[in-house]
Amino acid sequence: MDILPCVSLVDQTAQRAFEKKIFVNRSLTLENIKCYGFDMDYTLAMYKSPDYESMGFELIRDRMVSMGYPHELLRYSYDPSFPTRGIVFDTTLGNLLKVDSNGNVLVCSHGFRFLREEDIDYYYPNKFIQRDDTDRFYILNTLFNLSETYLYACLVDFFTRCSRYTNLRKGFQHGDLFMSYRSMFQDVRDAMDFIHDTGTLKENTIKNLEKYVVRDPNIPVLLTRLKEVAKIFLATNSDYNYTEAIMKYLLEANPKPGNPKRPWRSFFDLVVVDTKKPLFFADGTVLRQVDTNTGKLRIGTYTGDLQLGTVYSGGSSDLISDLLDVRGKDIIYVGDHIFGDILKSKKRQGWKTFLVVPELTKELQVWEERKNLFEELKRLDFFLAEMYKHLDSGSKDCPDISTIQTRIKVLTHRMDMAYGQMGSLLRSGYTQTLFASQLIRYADLYSSTCINLLHYPFNYLFMAPPVLMPHETASQTADVSSEQQNLNNQVMANSN
Repeated sequence: MDILPCVSLVDQTAQRAFEKKIFVNRSLTLENIKCYGFDMDYTLAMYKSPDYESMGFELIRDRMVSMGYPHELLRYSYDPSFPTRGIVFDTTLGNLLKVDSNGNVLVCSHGFRFLREEDIDYYYPNKFIQRDDTDRFYILNTLFNLSETYLYACLVDFFTRCSRYTNLRKGFQHGDLFMSYRSMFQDVRDAMDFIHDTGTLKENTIKNLEKYVVRDPNIPVLLTRLKEVAKIFLATNSDYNYTEAIMKYLLEANPKPGNPKRPWRSFFDLVVVDTKKPLFFADGTVLRQVDTNTGKLRIGTYTGDLQLGTVYSGGSSDLISDLLDVRGKDIIYVGDHIFGDILKSKKRQGWKTFLVVPELTKELQVWEERKNLFEELKRLDFFLAEMYKHLDSGSKDCPDISTIQTRIKVLTHRMDMAYGQMGSLLRSGYTQTLFASQLIRYADLYSSTCINLLHYPFNYLFMAPPVLMPHETASQTADVSSEQQNLNNQVMANSN
C-alpha cells in the first residue's frame, strides 16, 4: 500500500502564502498610490501555456513556409521545455545566448546543440558580448517572444542537418543561394509582425477563448476593490475590437451570484487602446476617441476632459496623467513587458512599477525543490574565497581549485536542467541573468500575477529587504565559526 507524504497544515498554509506573495525591490506604500494602471496581455489577460505559445509558433512557422522556406519545417512542433525569456539572438552567428547584465555568456546554443565552454570562447572571446550592439544582438524579452525563440532554434537545427545546405560561419549555402542568419532573423521578425498586424493571432485567440485565455473570477473583484480607493486605467497595445472581446470574457461572463452584470468599461476610469508602447511613454501618438459601436477611430485629436465610459486610442503617458489628474509617483503601472511596460514607465515618467512574471510560479517551485544545490554552490564559493584569504603578493604557491571548479559546473548544470533546457529565467548557478538584473533595477514590486494584490490591504507598506554593500558585510564574514569550517571541510571531502 502506498503511503502518502505527510504534509502539515502549517506547511500547506506557508506554501499558499508563498505563491500569493508580492516581492519587493524598493519600498512602496500603497496608501500613497492614487492611480493603478494595467496592461492587458499577460497581465489582466493571462494566456494558457503552452497552448497559446504553441499556437503562435505554428502561425509563424506556417508563415515562414508560405514565404518560401522548406516544407520540412512543418515537422517541428513547439517544445515548452526549451525556450525561456531574456534570451539574446546573435543575428551574425545564429546562436541563442543567455547572458548576465554585463554581457558575459552563461549558456549558448546553436539550434538545439548546446556549445561547450571552449566553443563559446572561440565564437565569443572571453565569453563576452557587446550587449549595446543592438544591430547584432536582439533581446527576446517578452512572453510573445517564446514561440519566436523556439523557431530560431528550429531553423538553425534544420539547415544545419539538411544535406542540401553547406554550413558556413554566418549562414548556409545552397548553390548560388546564401541564407545568412541575419536574413533568417529578419524573415522571422517579418512573420511575427504579419501574424500580429493582420490580426491572425488575435482571430485564433478569440475563436477559442476558453482554450487560450485564463478566466480568473478574482479579476473583477480586484478591480472593484481598487476602484474604491484609487483611479484605474487600462493601457494596452491591442486594438479596440480585440480588447473588447478579451475584457468581456474576463469581466462580464458569469458574474458571481448576487453580483449584477456590469459592462467591462465600468471597471476603469479610463481605457486606452493602440498605445504603441514604449512610444506611449515618450512623445506618444495622436489621442483619438474610439467609436465603440464600430471600433473605428473618430477624426481629429481629442482635447477635451475625461469622459467616463469613453475609449481612447493612442495618446501618451503625459496625456493620461492630465486626464486623470495624477502625476509620477502617484501612479503604479502593472505590466509584463520589462522594457515596454516597466523600464520606460520608470525611467521616463517616474511611475511606480509592478512586473508580472508568470514564470515565477515554476521558478519558486524549482527553487524550493533544489535550493540545497544552491546552498552547496554558496559553500563552495565561500571556500574558494577562504583558500585565497591569507595569501598576499609574496605568496608563490597557487591553490589547486580545479576540483572545486568542476563541482561548481556540475551543480550549476543540475540546477539549470531543473528549470528547462535553457535553465532559469533569473539565474545560472549563482549568477543572475540579464532579465533578473533588469527586474531588480526597474520593478518596484513583482509577482506571478497581479491578482496577488488582493492578499494585501490597500494601505500596505511593502518594505524592501536591506541590502549591504560588500565592504559593509566584510566585518560580518571576518570571523568564520568552527561550524562553518566543518561544513567547508565536508564539502571538500565530498568533492574529492
